[in-house]
Amino acid sequence: MMVQLFLDGGGFMWPILIVFIFGLAFVIERIYYLLKGMSTDLSFAESIANTISSDGIESAKYNCEGNLGPVANLCAAALARADRGVSEAEKSLDQAGGLEMSSLEKNMTWISLSIAIAPMFGFLGTVWGMIEAFNDIKMANDISPAVVAGGISVALLTTAFGLVVALILQLLQNTVMYIIDNQVVTLQKSTTLVINSITDHFNKK
Repeated sequence: MMVQLFLDGGGFMWPILIVFIFGLAFVIERIYYLLKGMSTDLSFAESIANTISSDGIESAKYNCEGNLGPVANLCAAALARADRGVSEAEKSLDQAGGLEMSSLEKNMTWISLSIAIAPMFGFLGTVWGMIEAFNDIKMANDISPAVVAGGISVALLTTAFGLVVALILQLLQNTVMYIIDNQVVTLQKSTTLVINSITDHFNKK
């Protein structure tokens, strides 16, 4: 049924399908990257903070080695310069935080572009279908429903398919943004924990 409707939609259905595949590929890439980055979470930052308090900065650095994800990267960045003081650790953390935020939001513009382009192709197909319908009227010199039905059918199908593709990608993009927002909150909590632990470590000296 769906395949037949797709074929009945005419040539503009193919670019809409390509846009859908393009956008979906970036959605899958983002979800994979974000889920992979969640291998270290707030509990990891808590363990690093506890290690700083109990065993010192060098032991915390050792515990960061080999761990992946934004939280681990930020903890490692803060600890890399922690021996130079809290201000240096904060500077390193700010720089690393900017890079991690860019990594989290990477390729999101391509998903937004796909969402914008899909209905535009659909509307273009609509215009083309209406042009065909009027050409059919002109050729047949008749305005009966049978004459214009084909062009109007193409017009409606391309519009519907473009909107459906945009809707699906929009829902998926919102899901990705939800994961990113949660990651950002986790990063903020994690960096606060680590910086506070580094501050307490130097205050004890």
